[in-house]
Amino acid sequence: MKKFTKTVEDFICAHCGATVTGNGYTNHCPKCLWSRHVDNNPGDRASTCLGMMEPIAAESVSDGFIITHKCQKCGKTIRQHSAENDDIDTIIAISSNPDFIFGK
Repeated sequence: MKKFTKTVEDFICAHCGATVTGNGYTNHCPKCLWSRHVDNNPGDRASTCLGMMEPIAAESVSDGFIITHKCQKCGKTIRQHSAENDDIDTIIAISSNPDFIFGK
């Protein structure tokens, strides 16, 4: 079964209102890093939840950052690589969140 579907879409961020130009891998706003729970598998747009996904943690890895999002509606947690155009100040602010414990 295919686990990734490349879906090129532009969107308006439902959290901050920024206009986002998608590239087929874009799953969050590069300005505020919020996302929307639209996928069951990356890119499939099959989720019926549609809750807002809050960026709750970021950790440094060799090729950027891993951002952890948690759905405010259903509680699903996902981890996603950062993109080149993500706001580094927002990533730093999230990575210094002392209240985050993965899995909670």
